[in-house]
Amino acid sequence: MALWSTTNLPDSASPLMEQLNFFHDHTLLILLMITVMVSYIMLSMLFNKFTNRFLLSGNLTEIIWTIIPAIILLFIAFPSLRLLYLIDELTNPTITLKTIGHQWYWSYEYSDFNKTEFDSYMIPTSDLKSNEFRLLDVDNRIILPFNSQIRIITTATDVLHSWTIPTLGVKIDASPGRLNQMNMFINRSGLFYGQCSEICGANHSFMPIVIESIPSSKFIKWMMTINN
Repeated sequence: MALWSTTNLPDSASPLMEQLNFFHDHTLLILLMITVMVSYIMLSMLFNKFTNRFLLSGNLTEIIWTIIPAIILLFIAFPSLRLLYLIDELTNPTITLKTIGHQWYWSYEYSDFNKTEFDSYMIPTSDLKSNEFRLLDVDNRIILPFNSQIRIITTATDVLHSWTIPTLGVKIDASPGRLNQMNMFINRSGLFYGQCSEICGANHSFMPIVIESIPSSKFIKWMMTINN
């Protein structure tokens, strides 16, 4: 989870977020190389007393500084397109979780298990325990198994919302009258926090998301418990 002193991306808990971290570092390195190169050229021109008259209107120079940026853009575009298709890819999900945004709380439905459903509200500051986070913990957490392919389906009942878990690399709009879907794969156990990322009204900041990732065997026991 990102804390107040965090200056980098949060530690990944899914293969998708790992790839997003790699793409971030890859793009940042290219930008750093461009910045150093342009700074060097500007400083050398600033302190140089001579002028190359063939550089000011040369066709070869024009071709070079048109082709090189195009090649650099390709090095950014191909990994970006690969990630876009990786985000959209959804094959044989093990579990489907339906997420419904309201003003200002979330409802969840496990469509594969007798339509088990519940609402999830933020815990007020006055009711927090010593090990809970202010403005982030909820009364009913989402329980999901790790190492399983999970399909997330989102919608909303009133206005636009956005269901977001940064650690998992998931951000999907919840639109009224529309179903959006995305795949998710959690590769370790733990608690993963998120919030609504679409300004949806006065209490937009008070509808957090908490996922508790547990082994598949414990998930089945939990599901049997709440259905009995």
